[in-house]
Amino acid sequence: MSGQLTLAIDQGTTQVKAMLVDEQLKPVAETRRETRVSHPQPGWVEKDAAEVLEAVTGAAAELLAGAPGPVRSCGLDHEGESVLAWRASTGEPLTPVVVWQDKRAADILDQLGEEGRAQATAASGLPCDPYFSAGKVAWLLTYDAGVAAARQEGDLRVGTVDSFLSDRLGAGFATDASTASRTLLAAPGDAGWNAELLELFGVPGELLPAVSDTVGELGELSHPSWPGPVALTARCVDQQAALAGSGCVAPGPVKATYGTGVFVLAVTGPQPPSPGSGLLPTVAWRIDGRDTFALDGGVFSAGAMLEWLCTELGLAADPEQLGVLAREEPSSGEVMVLPALAGLGAPWWRPEARAVIAGLSGQSSRGQIARAAFEGIAWRVADIVEAIEAFQPVGALRVDGGLTREPLLAQLQADAIGRPVDPVQADSTAIGVAALAAVGSGLLGSVEEIGALVQVGEPVRPALDEAAREVERERRRTFTEIASGLGR
Repeated sequence: MSGQLTLAIDQGTTQVKAMLVDEQLKPVAETRRETRVSHPQPGWVEKDAAEVLEAVTGAAAELLAGAPGPVRSCGLDHEGESVLAWRASTGEPLTPVVVWQDKRAADILDQLGEEGRAQATAASGLPCDPYFSAGKVAWLLTYDAGVAAARQEGDLRVGTVDSFLSDRLGAGFATDASTASRTLLAAPGDAGWNAELLELFGVPGELLPAVSDTVGELGELSHPSWPGPVALTARCVDQQAALAGSGCVAPGPVKATYGTGVFVLAVTGPQPPSPGSGLLPTVAWRIDGRDTFALDGGVFSAGAMLEWLCTELGLAADPEQLGVLAREEPSSGEVMVLPALAGLGAPWWRPEARAVIAGLSGQSSRGQIARAAFEGIAWRVADIVEAIEAFQPVGALRVDGGLTREPLLAQLQADAIGRPVDPVQADSTAIGVAALAAVGSGLLGSVEEIGALVQVGEPVRPALDEAAREVERERRRTFTEIASGLGR
């Protein structure tokens, strides 16, 4: 062993995490910075781009200054579909980061008409939903005066957060194939942006970043607060990083990352999947110009739902205490929760849906509502696992993310899917992007080597028998069908 380290920069929805990882994918040091999310109007979700940049550079500076060994390269993952606009000449942000949960583009997508939306789905493989980047970019180009002025001056760039960070930190105005596949502006198998989709959404291709491999020599990141530049050898969406970090690098095992939302991915192989069933075909990673594909489904409100129950309803001080409250109740009684603060994602795709708490009576307790919220998350994940299983055999469900520290959730999840749940390291997103960067720098020989290094914990086995699970499964389907229509 040479003792060389890899820096992971994990830029998520509500925090930035930086981590130094050794050649065995073991964390050596880490630090975190919070980034605030605001809701200035109903359906809008945004945050300050300068704050994100400061969090990234500050977290990296702290670790690089105290690194116990040489840092060979860096991997950067980011929050996916979120977008912003900035000046090409100075890097100055012109807009906040419009977060993936944001729904302001719904009207623009409606204006495409049924035929236009069908055209977008046929070309991209994705539902025409405001979750994806295309509608957000079109909205900024249409309604933001600062963006319009910079465009008129020929001084505009628009992109996802990774492309902003890469541009500002010296690695060039670029994104990767996994990110492009999440925008509604690229088609499966395309090397770059799709001309048909750019025209449909009214997005000039010259405003967008170049599309690169996920892994390889991607430039150098540098900042005045750092000891020196660091080679960038991996760049991808956070969920694809977690897919690698969970060791799910070939068809079979499925990963679920529990954070603000829950995102479930399964590798399918070298050909773009055409699954139907409400799942998303996505690029897992591109290496040497060759794509590995995956199926993806998201629950948009998981940790966000639990936070809301704490901050707005005052059920507990924080989600950790909410878990304690939930564990005190043997059941949720008749209480059911649909976690849909930001609409319903896969496989339902109902952006107009709203969160619902149902089945309350005078005897309902805070603990029952808390438990019902955890149950609601678990059964929404079960929707996605079931849809993946209809496409290909499903092995273990490997779970990671902050919410997996709550033991009740793991048990409820095993009961909902009727199979064991295998915990992996909670920080598998940062571990995963470091692992991909290690492949890019030559510390690891291939993506396949990552799987052998990932440690899987003791499985949590289902306690609910199959007959009872099927009854509850049908009850949940009916509830979701009815409750998701209440926001229309």
